[in-house]
Amino acid sequence: MRRYSQITIAIHWLTALLVVVAWLTSEGGRHARTDPSYLHFTVGLAVLLLVVPRLLARWLGGAPHVEDTQNRWLDLAARAGHTVLYLFLIALPLSGWYAASRLGIPVSFLGLDLPALAAPVQGAPGLIAELHGTGGSLILWLAGAHALAAMWHQFVMRDGTLERMNPLASNELAGGRD
Repeated sequence: MRRYSQITIAIHWLTALLVVVAWLTSEGGRHARTDPSYLHFTVGLAVLLLVVPRLLARWLGGAPHVEDTQNRWLDLAARAGHTVLYLFLIALPLSGWYAASRLGIPVSFLGLDLPALAAPVQGAPGLIAELHGTGGSLILWLAGAHALAAMWHQFVMRDGTLERMNPLASNELAGGRD
């Protein structure tokens, strides 16, 4: 396999777009309780939902093999980076759902009312809510580092990394033929 499947590519780019939309629609502090961003909740939960098929595809061998296995440190760094990104893609929506529950905000997804993950409180929602806000910014930095690493592979190492996730690339182009 030289490139990801079209479905995996679509989920990847949709997830990236939704993470940016979630960050742009976030509302913190006292405004979250008085004027919650239901779009933010929906987008965040969509990210969580999209992680499931991504992880299943990855575990079932749906990721192309790295072309150059000479550098084990780069392989380890790539695996660690992907693991951290996946952890954030799971932890951020769950911590947001938890924070909304603590704020007493009902959470629904596509018309389905979801159960509260915690009892509502009158004051600040707590550490998890604070970590959620910080994590929202951190995932953008991590995604930026991920993109820079992909560009470094493509333009410095010339290994065709970007072609493997390019929705417009053909299978021949993705294989790195000149």
